[in-house]
Amino acid sequence: MSTTTQPSIAPESKEARLKQYLNQRAANGELYFKSKFIADDVGLSAKEIGALMVKLSDTAEELEIEKWSYTSATTWRVTPVA
Repeated sequence: MSTTTQPSIAPESKEARLKQYLNQRAANGELYFKSKFIADDVGLSAKEIGALMVKLSDTAEELEIEKWSYTSATTWRVTPVA
């Protein structure tokens, strides 16, 4: 008797989910946002987004990510690299 196992599909990482969201939203130009305003869209907490944004600013080659300003929370500026 032979059993076939389904390959387990790993859930998309938090970083990959955020990166995909940013790529889609910034595809036509600049995107400015505060983490707390996109938290529900990507299913992450504002704190998680803040930590991932710092990481993505170093690793996401197709996006330029910078801390833009701080007024009650960090505003991030994301632009696609031409």
